[in-house]
Amino acid sequence: MHKDELLELHEMMVTIMEHFRDRPDIDPTLFDQYDELDVKPSDVHKSKSEHKHAVFVLGNSLANAMSDDEFSSAGRIGKRMEELAEDTEKRL
Repeated sequence: MHKDELLELHEMMVTIMEHFRDRPDIDPTLFDQYDELDVKPSDVHKSKSEHKHAVFVLGNSLANAMSDDEFSSAGRIGKRMEELAEDTEKRL
């Protein structure tokens, strides 16, 4: 995936995150790990690896927001996103 495509995906995922943040049934701390990264889609000067890591961390949070438990489809996706986030973090 090219960096510009990754930035576009990142932006779409942030839009989805904002919708979840508006819901009263979602834990407000769910996206804290993503927020702590301080990598936003508009940060074009950040590396592709940093954006990839942010996308995986955000993907994990979004999947957790949608899952009932770790065995649901969203729960399994969240687990995989967590693994990918850990892998990309090692490469930063």
